Amino acid sequence: MRQMKRLRLLVIGALALIATLALAACGGDDEVGGGSDEEVAVVEKGPVEGEVTISNWPLYIDKGNQGTVAEFQEATGVDTTYIEDVNDNNEFFGKLRPEFEQGNSGGRSIAVVTDWMAKRMYDLGYLQEFDLADLPDVEANLRENLREPDFDPERKFTVPWQSGMTGVIVRKDLAPDVTSINDLFDPKYKGKVTMLTELRDTVPLVMKADGVDPNGASKEDWLAAIDKIEQAAASGQIRDFTGNDYADDLTRGDVVAAIGWSGDAVQLQADNPNIEWRMPDEGCILWSDNMVIPVGAPNPSAALEFMDFVYDPQVQADIAEYVNYVTPVDGVKEILAERDPELANNQLIFPDDEFTESCSIQPTLEGSDEQEIEEAFQQVITG
Repeated sequence: MRQMKRLRLLVIGALALIATLALAACGGDDEVGGGSDEEVAVVEKGPVEGEVTISNWPLYIDKGNQGTVAEFQEATGVDTTYIEDVNDNNEFFGKLRPEFEQGNSGGRSIAVVTDWMAKRMYDLGYLQEFDLADLPDVEANLRENLREPDFDPERKFTVPWQSGMTGVIVRKDLAPDVTSINDLFDPKYKGKVTMLTELRDTVPLVMKADGVDPNGASKEDWLAAIDKIEQAAASGQIRDFTGNDYADDLTRGDVVAAIGWSGDAVQLQADNPNIEWRMPDEGCILWSDNMVIPVGAPNPSAALEFMDFVYDPQVQADIAEYVNYVTPVDGVKEILAERDPELANNQLIFPDDEFTESCSIQPTLEGSDEQEIEEAFQQVITG
């Protein structure tokens, strides 16, 4: 039943994605949002009160009665609903796009999506802008290398939540020799590997394993890698395409190796110490997820307050200690060095240049090439 529900969501997401790409391809006077002449909605900071709802990915915040959400409620009096319903960018977008098209946010004041999806939503007119002057902790503590990304150089519609690396998560007791993405195609692991539904994570890693630089790849390179993945899926080599829901299968041992995200593996080790994230021989994919405020969001003032709250280094240290992703906030390493020196030296939270030397920034796709590549990959993952 779970798989049937997930398949329906993927199909919905795929149809919405194709419609979005078709709209973007049309261009001209039909464009809306950040790329148009229409006035973009801007959040005006006001009283911090009432209720706020946040959509985020699973395993992505410290929890419990003393966790960040509880601390925010206590500090501000804002009744905060925190939902873990982002499992895949396209799936989440497909679910809420009908609301976005009507100028509504589906009740969300904040959503957390990856760089490329944030840019797509902004260009379609679905996101509000804000002034960093209203976010003093963000302005003071945002890491320098995240301040001017190509997709939002002024940080006027995104605030990084966490950054991370895409590589392989393995059951080291069941697949000790998996170190390369190409090992996922080894027949001895047939039916016991998964890949992500996220195009910009999965396909670039397959290209890297075949000696192709994702950031210089041609359309033909992308389609060749997708064809390789399709053949593996058709043969039963690949068990499934997933979002964060690879976690349960890894814990049970139904999956022995998965393309997955760096911080997830650390948390899964609590259930099984044999679960481990590995840097692929060919290197990883680097990315960031961002907090955004949709147009029509209820209580955007409280949304701004939450964004700024999690940029207090003490608050962010609690999050980093739990999620083990790359923190976007300066000053966290020094705090963790006092709490737990091992965490302060953890390359998954504070990777140095040598550790990520062979990694690639999540690549950008544009125009008709993007549409063709997206459609080809969606056909593979929806079967």
